[in-house]
Amino acid sequence: MASPPSTSWTLIRGAAAGHLPDRAEFALRYEPVVRAYLAARWRDGPRLPDLDDATQTALLECFREGGVLDRSDEIRCFHAFLYGVLRNLARRFEADGAGGPAEPPRGLDALPASEESLSRAFDRAWALALVREALRRQAARAGEPGSPGDRRAELLRLRFQEDLPIREIARRIGSDPAALHHEYARAREEFRETLHEVVGEEHPGTPGEVGRKCASLLALIRSPG
Repeated sequence: MASPPSTSWTLIRGAAAGHLPDRAEFALRYEPVVRAYLAARWRDGPRLPDLDDATQTALLECFREGGVLDRSDEIRCFHAFLYGVLRNLARRFEADGAGGPAEPPRGLDALPASEESLSRAFDRAWALALVREALRRQAARAGEPGSPGDRRAELLRLRFQEDLPIREIARRIGSDPAALHHEYARAREEFRETLHEVVGEEHPGTPGEVGRKCASLLALIRSPG
């Protein structure tokens, strides 16, 4: 069975310390968030060709000695911190296309109205990243290939990531739709528990607060982009 994934703060601090597996996992988890924000900011604009370079620059800025992750002990909310880093980096590219050191993020108070849609795009990408991490953890804990837990993890993957309806999944795997609905209900309950764990690491709070955060993240994903 796969080893359990790092918690988010263990991961961030390991990446800041130069631990290569943590840096690889950090990039896997947060690169889609970086790319989604920059793609939304530069959509149909002259900076869109810079998307790949800027995404890589953002990750390198996190990893370089003295970079943004070296301030991880000062971070209280990585979600807000990363947003500030990306906003500053995007402004640098927009000014001159350079990729010099990032300014320290200045927080998210009084965002300009023009950035409201960018904040929403970032939040949606962040929510998707947390859901992917929860699905990944659930799959890692599912058991041997072909086991009931593994089948439930695959059912969630098909439903969440491929957006297939239960009837289509049942047809593909030759299962009774009613029985599959029962398994899906159990898989969703397991997923809710795992998502609660992941969200609690990123957004600490009481169980009720974390539960409400989970609900808001799922609602954000389901809403039109």
